[in-house]
Amino acid sequence: MKGFRFLIAFGFALALAAAAAVSPLRAQDRALPYWAALRYEKVNMRVGPSAEYPVTWVYQRQGMPVKVVRIREGWRLVEDHEGTQGWISASQLDLARAGLVIGSGLADVRAGPSDAAAISWRAQPGVVAKIKPCREGWCEVDIAGRKGWMSAARLWGSESLPGDE
Repeated sequence: MKGFRFLIAFGFALALAAAAAVSPLRAQDRALPYWAALRYEKVNMRVGPSAEYPVTWVYQRQGMPVKVVRIREGWRLVEDHEGTQGWISASQLDLARAGLVIGSGLADVRAGPSDAAAISWRAQPGVVAKIKPCREGWCEVDIAGRKGWMSAARLWGSESLPGDE
């Protein structure tokens, strides 16, 4: 009886270990490209996919969106809103959607998804917003706790990509 319990416990532990090993591999099965956001206030972009490569840029914008264009083990080749590409550790990225206000002049944030909806306030270019998947040219945004709707054309990160879930 003790041997049978041991066998069951061993089998269960083996199954858990296998699931833990396969889970990160499954996360890399995501179609490319896809959107991610910087997880921390300070994130290093490197020349190559390892901490041994030199840092080319230090981002200081938590939540800023980046486009993941390539995967290599625990690293992601990303592109920012200016087209700059480099490698960032996957642990420094969050899969939450975000958008960056782009264009010239203030961007209208409206009470609803329509040009006819009242303007609630305006956001400056460079402001980071949490966004939900956009539809019909409008994105629901959350900027520092203030919610509203913004034209998808004014948000870098609003485009639907193959790897977005």
